[in-house]
Amino acid sequence: MKKVDICCLIDDDPIFVYGTKRIIKEVDFAENVIVYPNGQDALEGLVERSKNKEPIPDVIFLDLNMPIMNGWEFLDEFKKFQNHKSKKILIYIISSSVDPRDLERVKNYAQVDTYILKPITPDDLSKILGAKVES
Repeated sequence: MKKVDICCLIDDDPIFVYGTKRIIKEVDFAENVIVYPNGQDALEGLVERSKNKEPIPDVIFLDLNMPIMNGWEFLDEFKKFQNHKSKKILIYIISSSVDPRDLERVKNYAQVDTYILKPITPDDLSKILGAKVES
């Protein structure tokens, strides 16, 4: 399985970020990992990378519940950003919420691939890499 070049974690929980980065390294999921603590910082960072002709992530793991700009708000703004890019970025919602309304709401966002319950496991990452190879 070929790993992704750039993976982006958007989550305000430093313990989750630390654990997820360890698992990403353990399964050799990504060459580089970019971390943002909220949707606003992520959006600004991705726009800046794009302006500077720097590579943008192949995969984004997005938490829903964050301060400043939550995951839903990020998705609404990201739609505008992605319209200018030819590269398809896969977004995976990562959340501890099992609220059926969240699961239903995710379907309104074409750029979201799937919903993963926290914590991310090595098996979750392997499945993503497997799906990436098939597409």
